[in-house]
Amino acid sequence: MKPVIVVHGGAGRIFKEREEGSRAGVVRAALRGYGILKPGGSALDAVEEAVRSMEDDPHFNAGCGSVLNEKGEVEMDAIIMDGKNLDSGAVSAVKCIANPIKLARLVMEKTKHMLLTDRGAHLFAQAMGIPETPGEKLITERSRERWKKNLEPDSNPEEFQKDLGTVGAVAIDSEGNVACATSTGGLSNKLIGRVGDTACIGSGGYADNHSGATSTTGHGESIMKVVLARLILYHMEQGLSPEMAADTALDYMKTRVGGLGGVIVVNNSGEWAARFSTKQMSWATVKDDQLHYGIYAGERHTKPVDEALTFESEGF
Repeated sequence: MKPVIVVHGGAGRIFKEREEGSRAGVVRAALRGYGILKPGGSALDAVEEAVRSMEDDPHFNAGCGSVLNEKGEVEMDAIIMDGKNLDSGAVSAVKCIANPIKLARLVMEKTKHMLLTDRGAHLFAQAMGIPETPGEKLITERSRERWKKNLEPDSNPEEFQKDLGTVGAVAIDSEGNVACATSTGGLSNKLIGRVGDTACIGSGGYADNHSGATSTTGHGESIMKVVLARLILYHMEQGLSPEMAADTALDYMKTRVGGLGGVIVVNNSGEWAARFSTKQMSWATVKDDQLHYGIYAGERHTKPVDEALTFESEGF
């Protein structure tokens, strides 16, 4: 099996001045994940590394760069899933951790549980020796500005939710195992303790070697209503291609509950898709040593991985 990785940096509206950074961020993440897959590494390691790369990138609403809740704090959610045995780990409403995806994987591998939240997740992180990152360090100037703007009496937080930036990755490795990972800071000015689709298995992501893997992004409450990630895999189980399955599920979410979003998908034979019903979604994929990436519908740049790696080392 030839390995494949697909990543997304969130569906929504990407402001012009942030396009270049978003493109560079998803390309970097895809290349890092592929760097694990090519020599025979696991899909699980690849998706974790790709997502960790984007959590560390302030262009995205995950890790450093997460949006703020109503009290001006960062609360993050993340999930990871192994398609080989359906093992999964997730965390929700976590604070003061640079890489929630790493913690989610530890939940999967070091506990009998699948989801730890808030204080329990914090205590578990301490027990696992994960260093605490001061909350201030995760807050970017942009997130703070947006939070303040949303506090104004005549503001419309809904308008700002369109520029989200949840991050995710899916992969299939040389042994045919699939995995997914998703991480987010959630909705700007959300209520304290609000948890969206990301940490919920079947909504924020799902992986099963029998069909494939998917990671979702968009309006969390809508995604949860239709259990979007599992719905896409269901369509693939009925024989649809990743692209058709993604479009069918996104269309259902739009018509049934009025929700917009985006998804990345890989099936168990290595076919992939990156589809969205929003205006934009930053995405990148590597297959057969070719990198593909884009932001707008119909936009697709292609270059050999070697050339992309040279660009990357020179600062894209």
